[in-house]
Amino acid sequence: MKKTLTNQKKAIVLLSGGLDSATCMAVARQQRYQLVALSFDYGQRHKIELAAAKRVTAFFNAPEHITYKLDLRAIGKSALTDDIEVPKHNRAREIGPDIPSTYVPARNIIFLSIATAFAETHNAEAIFAGMNSIDYSGYPDCRPEFISAFDKMINLGTKTGSEGGHIDIQTPLIKLSKKEIIELGLKLGVDYSLTWSCYDPQKGAGAPLACGKCDSCLLRLKGFKQAGAQDPLAYASK
Repeated sequence: MKKTLTNQKKAIVLLSGGLDSATCMAVARQQRYQLVALSFDYGQRHKIELAAAKRVTAFFNAPEHITYKLDLRAIGKSALTDDIEVPKHNRAREIGPDIPSTYVPARNIIFLSIATAFAETHNAEAIFAGMNSIDYSGYPDCRPEFISAFDKMINLGTKTGSEGGHIDIQTPLIKLSKKEIIELGLKLGVDYSLTWSCYDPQKGAGAPLACGKCDSCLLRLKGFKQAGAQDPLAYASK
């Protein structure tokens, strides 16, 4: 990894520790941004992703990794924060078009708002987020229309915007399938063994296993298969 230069443009990268956010960070690095990783400990049941975010941050040699703590369990009504069963399927094609129970109410609105505040205090020109075409079919806060509207809103309501600056929300994966995201990440040298995608981790003999049946696992497995690559994660079932 190249040494960070003090005169580099700077970006806040939303980093969950998953496949998409790791690829998004690789794109930001390719564009020569100084990386500030921002992860959220929001009361999610699958906190294993926070350890993955630390691994990915170290891999990219990002000079700063912020883990922001808030409790979205107080809002509730999500399988990722409440005692609600995570939906499971046998094949990716069984995933329906409806908003799934793994939707966390207004999560991306909250995360992007906090990222905007850090962008102002860090003098960052951009926020990178890993929303993509697979996600916005189910999650309303992953759609291009939402990102465009939010970009306009933050630049109307911030000191940066009012003084003639601009904070650019970049979603380089927004129109890519999982296959295309994985192909891009492999081209950029992402080590996907460091990432974690599963919504419902299972106990293994040593390290936890991905369940292989939740929406996130199925979409990940399908993407690797279509890309003709081997998923380095261990699964309880696939």
